[in-house]
Amino acid sequence: MGIIGSIIIGCLAGFCAGKLMKGGGFGLVMNLVLGLFGGVLGGWLFSLLGISWGGIMGQLGTAIVGAVVILWVASLLKK
Repeated sequence: MGIIGSIIIGCLAGFCAGKLMKGGGFGLVMNLVLGLFGGVLGGWLFSLLGISWGGIMGQLGTAIVGAVVILWVASLLKK
């Protein structure tokens, strides 16, 4: 997948993670940005655990997991 596709997946992941998190995260734009980093973090975490999801839905799921982790850590630091 190209860079544009990865950015779209990351933004979708940030949006979904913001909806999943209690309190809605940090606003739409910040959630989208954190979703981009969440895609990278999710891929890294899953590779450490030996988990691999294929296809676009797998990439989206991985990015959502990473974005939720980032939003959770950011909410802890925000307090």
